[in-house]
Amino acid sequence: MKFLLSTALAASVLTLPLASAQTPASWTAQRLSAATYVILDPKIEGNPNLVSAEQRASILAAMKRDSAGAIKRRYPRATVTEKAGAPGAIEVRPVFVAPRALLPWNKLGARLEFRLPEGQNVVLSETFGISVLLRYQAEFVNYLYDQLAARLP
Repeated sequence: MKFLLSTALAASVLTLPLASAQTPASWTAQRLSAATYVILDPKIEGNPNLVSAEQRASILAAMKRDSAGAIKRRYPRATVTEKAGAPGAIEVRPVFVAPRALLPWNKLGARLEFRLPEGQNVVLSETFGISVLLRYQAEFVNYLYDQLAARLP
């Protein structure tokens, strides 16, 4: 009985809409679809030694390009710029979280960190299995950020 109660309690906590309590009121499809986005320099967290310096530079370039492309595909009327400090722009930092090792059971992570002009932050994150990397190969980063952009309002 005690096990069932704690399992039911855990299940109910997992289904609470926690994000809605933390989401700014201005985080709406109408606003985001016509916004200006500044893509900040991406960063890699976790084990950067899984790839060479040349591969890392290529991944960082893909993160910047593909996160901008994912936002533009989600919101065709939006403007994506590299001009830091553009008035009223939403800053976006793409983040990739590398696993300790490329083993089948390890997970990769991706985040889009949004900073609204009003100072509020919204973070979209997702974890992916190594099999996704193998399946999408050269289009892997594009796939990651498309998955995150699909969760935007």
